Amino acid sequence: MAVSPAIKLVLIKSIHTLIWIIMVSIIAYVVYSGVSGDITVYSWLAVGAVIGEGLVLWLFKGKCPLTVWASNYSDSQKDNFDIYLPEWLAKYNKLIFTTVFVVGLVLMLHQSF
Repeated sequence: MAVSPAIKLVLIKSIHTLIWIIMVSIIAYVVYSGVSGDITVYSWLAVGAVIGEGLVLWLFKGKCPLTVWASNYSDSQKDNFDIYLPEWLAKYNKLIFTTVFVVGLVLMLHQSF
């Protein structure tokens, strides 16, 4: 039985949203580490995970690979067509969370040196 494009899009959006929640949690942990001074190997692994995500976005010219994949199943031009987020958050997601990450990283570096 073939899976319809609508179901494929729902699955991609669900996976994308789950990954987004994980990445936002990782960024929050970077900020926590920087604010609290409780910097461990996990703090640096979190930094590496965010930088790794940034490299993936860079390789895909600023788009998440899941966005590219989802575009095969939708003609929508909305910023949130590929993820279960409010449109404003999907639109400014990279700006907001890159800023939060950089603040957390600066705090971590300040605490470390």
